[in-house]
Amino acid sequence: MPSYTAPVKDMQFVLHDVLKVTEQDIPGYDELEADFTSAILEEAGKISSEVLQPLNVVGDKEGCVLENGVVRTPTGFKEAFEQMKEGGWTALDCDPEYGGQGMPYIMGTAVGEMMVSANMAFNMYQGLTHGAYSAIHAHGTDEQKATYLPKMVSCEWTGTMNLTEPHCGTDLGLMRTKAAPQDDGSYKITGQKIFISAGEHDLADNIIHLVLGKIEGGPEGIKGVSLFIVPKFLVNEDGSLGARNGVSVGSIEEKMGIHGNSTCVMNYDEATGYLLGTEHKGMRAMFTMMNEARLGVGLQGYAQAAVAYENAVIYANDRLQGRAVTGAENPDGPADPLIVHPDIRRNLMDQKSFVEGARAFTFWGAHLIDRHVRGGDEAADGLISLLTPVIKGFQTDKGFEYAVAAQQVYGGHGYIEEWGMSQFARDARIAMIYEGANGVQALDLVGRKLAQDGGKHVMAFFDLVKSFIKENAGNEDYDKAFLEPLKAASKDLQAAGMYFMQNGMKNPNHALAGSYDFMHMFGHVCLGLMWAKMGKAAMDALEGGASDKAFYETKIATGKYYMARQLPATGMHLARIESGADTVMALDAANF
Repeated sequence: MPSYTAPVKDMQFVLHDVLKVTEQDIPGYDELEADFTSAILEEAGKISSEVLQPLNVVGDKEGCVLENGVVRTPTGFKEAFEQMKEGGWTALDCDPEYGGQGMPYIMGTAVGEMMVSANMAFNMYQGLTHGAYSAIHAHGTDEQKATYLPKMVSCEWTGTMNLTEPHCGTDLGLMRTKAAPQDDGSYKITGQKIFISAGEHDLADNIIHLVLGKIEGGPEGIKGVSLFIVPKFLVNEDGSLGARNGVSVGSIEEKMGIHGNSTCVMNYDEATGYLLGTEHKGMRAMFTMMNEARLGVGLQGYAQAAVAYENAVIYANDRLQGRAVTGAENPDGPADPLIVHPDIRRNLMDQKSFVEGARAFTFWGAHLIDRHVRGGDEAADGLISLLTPVIKGFQTDKGFEYAVAAQQVYGGHGYIEEWGMSQFARDARIAMIYEGANGVQALDLVGRKLAQDGGKHVMAFFDLVKSFIKENAGNEDYDKAFLEPLKAASKDLQAAGMYFMQNGMKNPNHALAGSYDFMHMFGHVCLGLMWAKMGKAAMDALEGGASDKAFYETKIATGKYYMARQLPATGMHLARIESGADTVMALDAANF
């Protein structure tokens, strides 16, 4: 049975040594003193390891069951959900006006990582609710906010997002769900949605569905899509629950992983809905939820890799197999532990350097969201908009890859369900698909985000990297190990962007055929930047006489590994991009 121990010390390092949160000019960050954040993270780690993690395998084995139109969640989920609500964990970074604790988003992100690592399927019930809360908070009327948000903040009511239909996934302009206007200002919603996470369950008194649909007589395609609040139970004027709405669950999807979450087919039969935001502007409102969800899914990618890595390290230290080629390191035993072997070390270092780099990247992204939302910084908003497809696409691809790599450390035992490693790989796999499949993330990055606002956001990123290198140069060891590889990788990324500019206008396929490589190249540069920041912070701590020398020395060694063994992948991605689209598009469809 796998275990989970929250990486509180590493999170504290990112928050205080790297991001220096209390020195940031972001409202609320001055309260994030180390003792305060440590207390929150320690408690979150405790509930994650003691309550949520033991239920992870239960949810995987039992799954959810549909009985007479009601979904029963796995044994223990309801009790754990009550503990989450009572502890205020669902309200951590929500608006105090509606019962939230008002903490910065970065704290919700850190706590979220722990809970995803401990039990990804369980955490999705509150995670989707937070996204729905954010959409209503941003686009709802005062009446809608007062009606729904207090109960959603407390998770007495949960939330969902309903986009996908059987015949349309990414191409939402093809959707058929209809919204018929009523005399009282409401709408009758009719249609079917699929792949709806937490669409029906027994954890909350009500479920507030956010549903995309087309108002009759509206524009064709995506320009005619609106967003509606469709509660499972209608809400009376006094806030009490009224009649059951015309929404029901048709079936539960049988999935590869995240069995503990109820992924439903939802049927809307003239269900009463209320317009959220403006008519025919549903995608703008939904993207408030989608962008938050995409950062959350990027977090899921590395969080599954993190818990898989943690268990792989334990196994590599315990499992005796073979002898070190340089001589026995466990002479009193029949064999040496796996961890003495260079290829096991390579595997574990790949995992460790990715997980810690991705954690810093995601926390930095959360800080950019705080900088925009709390401080009104439009440049931060532009930068996180650019980076969101990178966080989502790169980190979920790599998160799955390294969950599989952790499984590999176990050899044959990794393939046996008893050891639990296969669940991490199966659960991580969905993150590459939902909230916009990773190929779509790459197309969004290259086709839309690079040119957004005249390309100023990507130029701002390059300036940020350039400034960091200039401001921190001067230490020969640091320059060679961190800054020179970062500079080379950044030049590769700029060269790829230049290739798109020079060739993409003549033939868009030249840009789109290289988009996936560009997304991964961008991801490597971002993690390279994070490792350069972490390496500098660790060296500064050692120079300042830090008591835990081993922690900071380990951080530096891990960073040097990433810069030497992972970051050079940008050269490979550049070569692929510059080969153009001709080889990609060479075959006729009939010849595949």
